[in-house]
Amino acid sequence: MNTSADSTPDDYSRSRFLGTAALGLAAAQLVTVAPAKAQSNTSFGPLKYVNAGLLRVGYAEAGPAGGPVVLLLHGWPYDIHSFVDVAPLLAARGYRVLVPYVRGCGATTFLSSATFRNGQQGVVALDVIAFLDALKIDKAVIGAFDWGARTADIIAANWPERCKALVSVSGYLLGSRDANKLPLPPAAEYQWWYQYYFSTDRGAAGYAQYRHDFGKLIWQTASPKWNFDDATYDRTAASFENPDYVAIVIHNYRWRLGLADGERQYDALEAKLAAGPVIAVPAITMEGDANGAPHAPAAAYRSKFSGKYEYRLITGGIGHNLPQEAPQAFAQAIIDVDHF
Repeated sequence: MNTSADSTPDDYSRSRFLGTAALGLAAAQLVTVAPAKAQSNTSFGPLKYVNAGLLRVGYAEAGPAGGPVVLLLHGWPYDIHSFVDVAPLLAARGYRVLVPYVRGCGATTFLSSATFRNGQQGVVALDVIAFLDALKIDKAVIGAFDWGARTADIIAANWPERCKALVSVSGYLLGSRDANKLPLPPAAEYQWWYQYYFSTDRGAAGYAQYRHDFGKLIWQTASPKWNFDDATYDRTAASFENPDYVAIVIHNYRWRLGLADGERQYDALEAKLAAGPVIAVPAITMEGDANGAPHAPAAAYRSKFSGKYEYRLITGGIGHNLPQEAPQAFAQAIIDVDHF
């Protein structure tokens, strides 16, 4: 489920709006794809389930059980269907592809009604570690966007032994609540309107009532050239009916701004993440040329990747939901980074 509908307005996204960094085309690999079209696949088939940490995780799986593992993590307001065309491409190349629903979304549920519905960044990453542990997977190539990219970045930075390589749309997304306290120029604040809406009781009630229409509005603004149809959107929007969906989304955005507390047992992890640790695993970062969501220029986060690295700008009207809009380019990045 963050964007960026999920970059945070931290030091890196802040530089986009202040114009302090730019990426010259000579430094980027440009990949041109056909204009975004409706997806060719509509389903993963039957889901699988595993108890992992605090959750019963619902996930899709494709490819041979003994293949090298690729873990694909979705964002907000999206779900596993962002990878419905990516997964078969990777499975055909011999990968075991795992696509879990994030906490509070779709088929993933809490094991206990007493568990706090926590959306803070470190907790979501710990969910993924628990998922890998439950499936007895030591290491995976991780590909992700939006909230998922933040989670993938956290795992690559804090548990590099679990991440063979990384594909991250919009780059480095680790957030700092202290940085988020600083105001942005008006045009930048405007792009984060929903974050401030969620900070109010009216916003929480409005999101609960209008989550379907809200998600579609974000899709339209984050991917202005993606001509998705109602059926494509509705397949994902069904995941928003999870009974914990609204609570997780609202807590996530309020926590970022310091308007909601996290849980004390995660304070040490959050302090490490707020310091902006460097990612040393091999990495490809990607961006669509028509991403309408807040995001930093690649030059702003280049220093956060110390291993073998490549940046790819995907042209052809590709927006924020890059894996679903340009599945071939995303799948190729997974294959390529695996061989860095």
